[in-house]
Amino acid sequence: MYLRSRTLRASALLSAAALTAVLATGCSSGSSGSDDPNAKITLTVGDFGTFGYKEAGLFDEYMKAHPNITIKENSTTVEGDYWTALQTRLSGGGLDDIQALEVSRIALATSDQLSSAFTDLSHAPGVDKDAYLPWKWKQATNPQGKTVGLGTDVGPMAICYRQDLFQAAGLPADPAAVSALWAGDWAKYVEVGRQYQAKAPKGTFFMDTATGLYNGAVSSNAEQYYKNGKADYEGSAGVKNGWKLASDAVAANITQGLKEFDTTWQTAFSNSTFATTVCPSWQQANIEKYSGAGNSGKWNIAQAPAAGNWGGSFLTVPASGKHVAQAQELAVWLTAPEQQAKVFQKVGNIPANQKAYTLPGVTDFKNPYIGPNSPTGQIFSTAAKAIQPAETGPHHGDFHGAFGNGVQLMEQNHQSPEEAWAATVKQLKSSVQ
Repeated sequence: MYLRSRTLRASALLSAAALTAVLATGCSSGSSGSDDPNAKITLTVGDFGTFGYKEAGLFDEYMKAHPNITIKENSTTVEGDYWTALQTRLSGGGLDDIQALEVSRIALATSDQLSSAFTDLSHAPGVDKDAYLPWKWKQATNPQGKTVGLGTDVGPMAICYRQDLFQAAGLPADPAAVSALWAGDWAKYVEVGRQYQAKAPKGTFFMDTATGLYNGAVSSNAEQYYKNGKADYEGSAGVKNGWKLASDAVAANITQGLKEFDTTWQTAFSNSTFATTVCPSWQQANIEKYSGAGNSGKWNIAQAPAAGNWGGSFLTVPASGKHVAQAQELAVWLTAPEQQAKVFQKVGNIPANQKAYTLPGVTDFKNPYIGPNSPTGQIFSTAAKAIQPAETGPHHGDFHGAFGNGVQLMEQNHQSPEEAWAATVKQLKSSVQ
């Protein structure tokens, strides 16, 4: 199983004005979606990483029930690459019938300038607004009540840890005891890292990267990159707290300094060189894929210091699509509770549709690879319901990606926190309009 990368690249920066012009071009030759419902058609689904639909057999299931429809998935591994390509395809009119959007991009799609590029899914046949987490539905809805996307999943966080390495360093290995070590405070997580590093098995580090710590801390803070409708990353309590925690971890030498999702990070799982990783629900699949069969049962899962959301996506139906009506029907079906529960059981995506939480195999789910006796489904579903989302805006992803890259300046380029902060702010002020 391989879940989508949630680290967003600052290289994919585009002003709202520029994207508006691109979308206007891409929307110029759409179809009303009024074609014969029994005609043989192909629906294309553009997404990134693994949304789990193919893995859970949902495309095959839908095509069997709709023999006139063929589904083709166009998938890109990394979200940043997907977003860059999507902008290019918008200008050429080459949109898929369904386009996935990561949560940090959804504010652009709901803006006054861009919402006309997408169909309104709030009244799509079969959609159940009340089934979705209220804050998730709100993220994809503009002030006029138009809902441009249906939530596929959310990213409630936990901490995944190597229980064998914890034991070797004299730390508890039981999930409840581990959760208690850092309950309520990300600073306690850093302190446990210092304790681990003091007795760490040779060649190992407490965490994979301080970027993950930064992402986790910011994602669990009610104040992130926007305040009262305006960007405010320099004065944000959440950003400043996450930055300090990351810099503390770097200074304490408890992080291996890896770059999430690249080859060295992947290899480090199989080499067992770090003991913890901040673990949104989708991270489970990465752990299993890259740690390999030989490390099965060595990983376990504990509650994060604070509930927060790191990641999650939506399915949108572009207004320029050739088969809008059929695409809406497919999007509604894919995000229904029964389908989201199947995806969760297969690849670990926590449903955005809260009715899925009561279905067998979700709240009682236990990951056979990571903590097979731990209440994984309960940990994530409880965290999902406790999330207090922060205000977002059109450049949330750009800001988040840039500050993540800034943490890398401390980890890999050995810049001071002040130098890395100044470089990050300078880069954002010159690139985000």
